[in-house]
Amino acid sequence: MNIVIIGKSGQLAFELSRELENSEHQVTFLGRNDIDITNASNVEEKLSPLSVDVLINASAYTAVDKAEEDTEACNAINVFAVENLAKFCKANGAFMVHVSTDYVFNGHKGSPYLTDDPIEPQGAYGKSKAEGEKALLEILPDASCLIRTAWVYSSHGNNFVKTMLRLMAEKPQLGVIDDQIGTPTWAKGLAEACTSAAENKTAGVYHWTDEGVASWYDFALAIQELGIDKGLLDIDIPVLPIPSSQYPTPAKRPHYSVLDKQTSREAFASCKPTHWRKQLASMLDELKA
Repeated sequence: MNIVIIGKSGQLAFELSRELENSEHQVTFLGRNDIDITNASNVEEKLSPLSVDVLINASAYTAVDKAEEDTEACNAINVFAVENLAKFCKANGAFMVHVSTDYVFNGHKGSPYLTDDPIEPQGAYGKSKAEGEKALLEILPDASCLIRTAWVYSSHGNNFVKTMLRLMAEKPQLGVIDDQIGTPTWAKGLAEACTSAAENKTAGVYHWTDEGVASWYDFALAIQELGIDKGLLDIDIPVLPIPSSQYPTPAKRPHYSVLDKQTSREAFASCKPTHWRKQLASMLDELKA
């Protein structure tokens, strides 16, 4: 099978490269220097020679706050590029795996979001991802797998875990938001789900995160506790819970965005979702190594 992955430098692309490095598939990674996904003719020119069976879109504009003022660039990657890739897949009989976000929901529900719950994004980033979803499902309703995820981190790139470890080593104390609830997701597990979707051409809309629930405050406490345990941090600093109102940001975040994963547990049964704290411990072991 010829699998093409759009994205080279991000957390998901990094984990996909590890997941697929010893597979029997022909795997090609295309980064921003290899293909301009915002240009339909460039997409056609670069992808046509590759005889694509499955395309995994691991690229996205993810600067949530910057998106509020940089809407054009955000939409180019999250909407128009998705449209271009989906149209190519349709014209060439390829299957497409695309990753979206919990930010397509408004965060008011208070119980885990189902895959068919109403879409109501609160900011420019969420709106762009919702538009990208719409384009994908209109163009490739039966030949695409849309996977929504949340709170992604890995040992590669910039993310909340690595930021917390750095700040905990530099600061005398930290305040972390305790009224936004979701689920951390190690990109390794997400890559496994994307690979399963690609290999089995699992069509539909799914949710994938690690198991369990946390606030950012809970997540930070676990990072500190496990970081000290594994020798990544020397001292235990005070970590204080603060409300979102004390840490205003340009983009509004969903207060509750836990995603219901029942259909994913069945569709990606080989992937075995794991509690977020156990996944965090495994990722920190990687950082330590």
